[in-house]
Amino acid sequence: MSGGGLGRVVRSGVGRRRVQTVVMTLTTLLAVTASVLAVGLLVASSAPFARAFSRQHGAHLAAQFDAGKVTAEQLAATAHAAGVTAAAGPFPTVDLRPRTATAHPDGPPAGLDLPSMTIVGRPDPGSDVDRLDLTAGRWATGPGEMVWAAGESPFEIGDEFTFPGAPGAPKVKLVGLARSVGRTGQLWASPATVAALTGPGGGGFQMLYRFTNAATDADVNADRAVIEGAVPPGALLGTASYLLVKHDAERVAATFAPFVVAFGVLGLAMSVLIIGIVVSGAVSSATRRIGILKALGYTPAQVARAYVGQALVPATIGALIGIPLGNLAAIPVLREEGDAFGTGTATLDWWVSVVVPLAALAAVVATAFVPALRAGRLRTVDALAVGRTPSAGHGGSRGRAARHLLGRLPLPRPMSLGLASPFTRPGRSATIAAAVALGALGVTFGVGLALSVGGVQTALNRRHAGDVMVFLEGGQGVHISRPGAPDPPTPDPAAVEAAIKAQPGTARYFRSGFGEVTVAGITGTMDLVTFDGDASWGTYEIISGRWFNGPGEAVVPSAFLDAAGVKIGDTLTLGSEGRTVTVRIVGEVLDLSSDGRRVITDLRSVAGLNFRDTSGGGEYHVDLAGGTDVKAYTAALNATIEGKGGHAEVNIGEISSTVVAMDTLAGTLTLLLVAVAGLGVLNTVVLDTRERVHELGVFKALGMAPRQTVAMVLTSVAGIGLLAGLVGVPAGIVLHDWVLPQMGHAAGTRFPAHILRVYDVPLLVPLALGGLVIALAGALLPAGWAARTSTARALRTE
Repeated sequence: MSGGGLGRVVRSGVGRRRVQTVVMTLTTLLAVTASVLAVGLLVASSAPFARAFSRQHGAHLAAQFDAGKVTAEQLAATAHAAGVTAAAGPFPTVDLRPRTATAHPDGPPAGLDLPSMTIVGRPDPGSDVDRLDLTAGRWATGPGEMVWAAGESPFEIGDEFTFPGAPGAPKVKLVGLARSVGRTGQLWASPATVAALTGPGGGGFQMLYRFTNAATDADVNADRAVIEGAVPPGALLGTASYLLVKHDAERVAATFAPFVVAFGVLGLAMSVLIIGIVVSGAVSSATRRIGILKALGYTPAQVARAYVGQALVPATIGALIGIPLGNLAAIPVLREEGDAFGTGTATLDWWVSVVVPLAALAAVVATAFVPALRAGRLRTVDALAVGRTPSAGHGGSRGRAARHLLGRLPLPRPMSLGLASPFTRPGRSATIAAAVALGALGVTFGVGLALSVGGVQTALNRRHAGDVMVFLEGGQGVHISRPGAPDPPTPDPAAVEAAIKAQPGTARYFRSGFGEVTVAGITGTMDLVTFDGDASWGTYEIISGRWFNGPGEAVVPSAFLDAAGVKIGDTLTLGSEGRTVTVRIVGEVLDLSSDGRRVITDLRSVAGLNFRDTSGGGEYHVDLAGGTDVKAYTAALNATIEGKGGHAEVNIGEISSTVVAMDTLAGTLTLLLVAVAGLGVLNTVVLDTRERVHELGVFKALGMAPRQTVAMVLTSVAGIGLLAGLVGVPAGIVLHDWVLPQMGHAAGTRFPAHILRVYDVPLLVPLALGGLVIALAGALLPAGWAARTSTARALRTE
């Protein structure tokens, strides 16, 4: 037969089987969409910092210089120092404390002095080194305009704030948000704006460098020494290495990796399975037509090519639509992921949009070719017979036996017929079960992940216990100051504490402080968190052991135990300025701060040290009596402690960008998995009802009502869905219980048992019914089609 004849067969098959064509198009569309998103996320989660650093040409070293000791010309010359491959600057800088001028219900109040920040003068976001990613708004070009570091701004675009310490206390407006992959600045403005904010004898310069060798701390330190030697003594004030930011980003990425891989593999497996179900079902349902083609002289190879072509046409349409949909679905997900990594919004690699749809079409070809060729090799008479009597053979006998047995149950006849239907084609029923089980697995895993991640966020928030937090100057670096008023006096912790104790509504409180100590046997300093007062009601989340009961005891994070090679019950020798004290580890707590290099203890434990609290007095955690209005209490307390260097805030906890990103990812991928599973059920039920349309006509002729027809079709998948759900839910729990510890290990912590055990009975019941819901949802449309088909039309159809 000619190629034109094959073309007519392909066009005829696509046009004649409109329902299957639409289903195949939708299936491929969703499969490609899910796969593009899954593969894109897998790629984006691999070395995100390195990719963003390369894209934005990040700085290996950001250096701050004293403008009084070095000139701009001298700094420009450092761009040619040994080992420097590129440099940007010098950019003028000034350190100032912003004061809020706009108040928001969820933001800082007007008149609040924020911590001192470095403002960098850059003419535009582009540069040979450290190209800024403008995430919102626009760049600051005019006078009185600024751009804030994305994710750190307490303001909204358009808000105004002032700089009381600058000449004339000017007011500026926030016009944009930008991200530096190396976190080289907090605020940016035009060089002219920075010059106007700089008082006599103030200001500095920033230089950004890239080096030939900067892979290790030793490399960066050697490069720093070269730069320091190229400028006058004392001109270099400080530097920041990109390796610190890289470490943070890679740790977050490693936390994402286990569950992104799990969802990615699930999505790819589901896509391949559903494509196989749809394509093989379409070919198997056309066995009789294949017999007709053979009778007309078509060879087995021509028959196979014709049915591969019929599958490729809708699959190609679906793949082409799925490419942009996958990219669109990735935009919000990658934005959240970029915020969590601190690397900015990434884009899907171009090759993902090429390789994934080609792989999907290759799966269509492979899936369609084998059954089509097998059917094409049947004798013409056999193909015609099989096509006309699809239930013949062992499947038909099993179906009749099942109907006979189930007919004895005290069930309406349509339901017993529906329950027996899966036994007619056990292979097809198994594919439905597999699709639904994977969907139920994905839902179970996604729900459990969201609950566990939320539990981690709640547990981390316990580090900031209390209904109200009271900060002292030096800790948070904030104090209330009104325009025109003199600077407040040095904070008086005793006066602030007395005010808290005397404030009506105070139930209990304690103070926490912060500093650094050395720990014998461990290189470098460790963070020390001290608690003064009864903190038993505001303890960190305990993983194992217990909270300290008094001086001489301490708790530490999981990462500390692992890094130091110690365990609960061991002692630590803490040192500061030549003195030492000993504490015993009594508990392991959940804390991800400072890579776990942290010891938490009673303030009295370090009474023998020359310990200096670097938090400027620390912060107070206040728990209120029942019925106390939190906002009214906070306002009244602020009025009392305003002149004492304190500031009270309602404790709203924190919402981690990592948690938001994980929830977004889990929700998006779970919905896609459920949609793909539902389409697999839809296609299979469409095939089954079309093959049984003559039988349906007989039932209708015998008096089966449309409602009974719908019940029969839905019942045919209900048992499969229920059983598949009962299989998928335990599998999802096993996957959750494997992935969560892996995520914790990547983050440097273990999790308390209650964060892992989130599947209680009230949750397991709806999850177990999830497979039933997926199956019924997928079968609803073909059930309606079967109910609407007239008796005469059904009896005429073969």
